[in-house]
Amino acid sequence: MEQDKEVPESVSEEETVAEAEVEVEEMADSEDQGDEYSAEKLQLLLEDARAKADEHWEMVIRARAESENLKKRHSRELENAHKFAIEKFVNELLPVRDSMELGLTAAQDEAADVAKLVEGTELTLKLLTDVMGKFGIEEINPVGEPFNPEFHQAMAMQPSSDVEPNTVLTVVQKGYTLNERLVRPAMVMVSQAAS
Repeated sequence: MEQDKEVPESVSEEETVAEAEVEVEEMADSEDQGDEYSAEKLQLLLEDARAKADEHWEMVIRARAESENLKKRHSRELENAHKFAIEKFVNELLPVRDSMELGLTAAQDEAADVAKLVEGTELTLKLLTDVMGKFGIEEINPVGEPFNPEFHQAMAMQPSSDVEPNTVLTVVQKGYTLNERLVRPAMVMVSQAAS
């Protein structure tokens, strides 16, 4: 269809007919100059102009309707994209929850084997880490690295002669990035020069 064409807002059927009538009057004026246009020919020209005006008006109405429908469809699609953007993530996360529930049930058994519970918890944590990695969520665990205020939040300074000043000694809480954008800074203890 002709969706890409711009539809003039101010065009009306009356204006198009009026323009056609002006053309007919100009032709009638040119008749005085020697052109031979009979009243029948002028009537046919006027009817033809009105038919074309009606056809163009229909095209304008259809184009406007198509434009409105396209806007509504895009709006619906955008709303659904926002609403269900994390659906894949949720589907990947559900097995992690299932594993945690199984571990909790196993831990409530009086004859629970602690070694097996630890092993199950480690596997669940690995499963969670893999899911997070699939979606661009990376862990910030900067032990031994220089303090970086863009990704780390210092909780306290601790004197140390073993490492350079402003080095992360301990991570109190790991930080995370999402597609290289900081989500939560790592809470750290930072070394300072021993006095």
